[in-house]
Amino acid sequence: MNTRQLGQNGPEVSAISLGCMNFTGFYGPSDKQESFSCLDAARDHGINFLDTAEVYGIGASEELIGEYQKDRGYNFIIATKGGMVIGGRRGENDNSGPALRKALEGSMKRLKVDYLELYYIHRRDWSIEIEEVTQTLAKFIKEGKIGGFGFSEISPSSLRRAHAIHPVTAIQNEYSLWTRYPDLGMLQTCKDLGVTFLPFSPLGRGMLADTIPNPNEFLETDFRKSQPRFMEPNFSANCRIISGFREFVKSRGWNTSCAALAWVLDRGDHLIPIPGTRSAEHLSEWASACEIQLTDEDRAEIDRLLPVGFAHGDRYSNEQIVGIERYC
Repeated sequence: MNTRQLGQNGPEVSAISLGCMNFTGFYGPSDKQESFSCLDAARDHGINFLDTAEVYGIGASEELIGEYQKDRGYNFIIATKGGMVIGGRRGENDNSGPALRKALEGSMKRLKVDYLELYYIHRRDWSIEIEEVTQTLAKFIKEGKIGGFGFSEISPSSLRRAHAIHPVTAIQNEYSLWTRYPDLGMLQTCKDLGVTFLPFSPLGRGMLADTIPNPNEFLETDFRKSQPRFMEPNFSANCRIISGFREFVKSRGWNTSCAALAWVLDRGDHLIPIPGTRSAEHLSEWASACEIQLTDEDRAEIDRLLPVGFAHGDRYSNEQIVGIERYC
């Protein structure tokens, strides 16, 4: 596994991180044994960087990681997120100093650690200016609780405002071959400022894999069930378009998820994608993405097959997008 630097002054971490939302049933049932096997596979493939959040299973993902590290005697570099009001209405966030301190300390307790390399604001609290939130996070660094901080689902202008107060380590927004809005300023701003960009859902929530998910089999708890891209007629249209990409990468001797991740990695050395899975088998399918080196011809063909904006349907439902900072 190749490595990339986390922020300007952070550690070298695996070029691919593992997203741990799937451990808590967002895409279907999971269990401890399966999740532990997935973490074993991550470790064995050289993935040493995990991404989780307080809200994932209301702390369950963090607790599982903490238990794993204690059981296996192996410590990952961990990023987690806070700022949402647990049990609150959708879009209700609290970025006040006391609330963030409580959330951070709760995460550290569940993870069984006294230091976190990276701590994110999961969603903005619009009642508090981002400069004030940044000052709170900078205090956590001075206290030795975190190595750096970042924000999830914000705009380039908000990043610049925060970075003017204290260097931001990382930004986490959705980015993949079918979600390209960070190309409209965020990737460039991160590069300009020396901020790492961590794309979540880089495999299109399962669409950019050899086997396409079947929405008819989604459980009621599946996060994708109410997303427009997985509803008809959008879903069938997306399947038809992606099939051409799947055939192309097969002709190159690659599997689909590896090629999709390789494309993300190719967008800049300041990107560290965060594919999520609870399956050791699925992780093994894309863990070698770093080995793929795209040629100019590959890039041109991928752009032809999956042009910018090809995806039919919004990435979130109207309810899911509440609280997310949109731009462009």
